[in-house]
Amino acid sequence: MSDANRHNTVKYMTYLMFFAFAMTTDAVGVIIPQVVKEFDLSLTQAGAFHYVTMVTIAVGGIGLGSLADTWGRKPVILVGLGLFAVACYGFMLSQYFWMFLCLLAMMGLAIGLFKTGALALIGDISQDSHAHTRTMNAVEGFFGVGAIVGPAVVTYLVATGAHWSQLYLLAGALCSVLLIVAWRVRYPEYVRHEQNAASFKSTIRLVNNPYALGFSMAIALYVAIEVAIFVWMPTLLADYVGQFEWLATYALTIFFVLRTAGRFMAVWILARFCWTAVICVFTGLIFLCYLGAMVFGTEAAIFLLPLSGLFMSMIYPTLNSKGISCFARQQHGSVAGLILFFTAVSAALAPLLMGLIGDAFGHVRYGFILATILSACLFAGMLYNWLKQPARDRLAQLQAS
Repeated sequence: MSDANRHNTVKYMTYLMFFAFAMTTDAVGVIIPQVVKEFDLSLTQAGAFHYVTMVTIAVGGIGLGSLADTWGRKPVILVGLGLFAVACYGFMLSQYFWMFLCLLAMMGLAIGLFKTGALALIGDISQDSHAHTRTMNAVEGFFGVGAIVGPAVVTYLVATGAHWSQLYLLAGALCSVLLIVAWRVRYPEYVRHEQNAASFKSTIRLVNNPYALGFSMAIALYVAIEVAIFVWMPTLLADYVGQFEWLATYALTIFFVLRTAGRFMAVWILARFCWTAVICVFTGLIFLCYLGAMVFGTEAAIFLLPLSGLFMSMIYPTLNSKGISCFARQQHGSVAGLILFFTAVSAALAPLLMGLIGDAFGHVRYGFILATILSACLFAGMLYNWLKQPARDRLAQLQAS
């Protein structure tokens, strides 16, 4: 097999890995109501289906991300896929809520492993930061497809009288196939640099690096804004009565579809326009969507919040790829782990804070005011990034070397 064919195999395998774990993580919104009825739980207790996974992804990212630089990409991906498949199959044998939470914790650690390995691998096979960014947008596009398929599968299972846990059987079977492919394919050669050996301590030290911290903070802001939509938008629109009720019912699906379509579209856009300008314009449009939803009320939110998915589409993969590209290849696993840590912590804390604010003031709308403020902060940061280009010289230096 030629290098080009081998790289394509690795690339498509990475696409399917992201598709598989999105099927499970982004289906929690439709699983939680089933768990509440099955185990007679409060919403806070059932919400652990989301928080446990996010927390252990964060732990896996910050604690295990450097293994992709010390062990190499392939072993980390194999171990991660294996753990993920075992956890998925475990859902077929579990009967108690605490057992499900243990399996979700294992899945989070597995995602922390194979995602950091896969992200580092994408950097290895990318010729430059521009190719890296386009590939990352395609990867997140497949993640978006998984985010649509997962909830749809659960909805179908429930409608036909099957148990929601069969979704995990499907995800486990897909991961088993990917595990076999990953084991057989020959990865690009990875050489560990002893003089810059990665470790947990080296990952922590990256927090002091302005590029690692800057991109991580920007991603944390973005994730808080995105998670607000798929965790709390259905609750925000639940009480709406009017001529657009049908649209409110499908608002979350429309959001996921627009986000996915936008990520594939971003591959074309980023090949033709400067990424800093595009990301500045798109974050500005996201802020306007949130601001309009808060100023003009629920009826406007039915249109504006799902529409924001189109503009959110390229933010995460672009920031992620640029943050990783600011470092040498032997640090890609550690940087990917650090970014994943900020991603997961934000995904866990932001909806919790929005829920607490909503409870304190009597309506989830007040939680969305927080999300609107965060979207303004993200836009301000991306405007600075466009005008000052703080990472331009660093990206050019790494690309030249």
